[in-house]
Amino acid sequence: MDRAGLAADVLRRLAHVSDAQRHRQGAAFAELGLTPATARALHQLDPDRPLPARDLAGQLGCDRSNVTVLVDKLEQAGLVERRTDPSDRRQKTLVVTEKGRVERDRVTMVMSDSRLLAGLTDEELRTLRDLVWKASDGGCSEPCGPE
Repeated sequence: MDRAGLAADVLRRLAHVSDAQRHRQGAAFAELGLTPATARALHQLDPDRPLPARDLAGQLGCDRSNVTVLVDKLEQAGLVERRTDPSDRRQKTLVVTEKGRVERDRVTMVMSDSRLLAGLTDEELRTLRDLVWKASDGGCSEPCGPE
């Protein structure tokens, strides 16, 4: 197999890993009563720092109207509350409730579930980590995200 074919095969396999992880997470989020989008939104919220919805939209890389729908769902589930910002009464902030803190911890556990990689040795995991990082940063003139 030539280099281009090998690279295409690697990309197909990476897509398969991504799909498998997304499927596992989606099923686990559904058991928690969340969609992948609401789970991601909840995960982005810091329980100790209220956040304006516009800032959450920026963190999620989506439109504020989409965040409104996600926050509505989280609020209906009792996981977040909209509260007036004491420093700017014109603005509402998102506050994670006690129930939301518990659910956010569960979401974090789902997002860090590594069973998909259980068949790899420690050395293989280190190699995979380093290669994935090298490949993901290769096309960026500056870092694409946190290490």
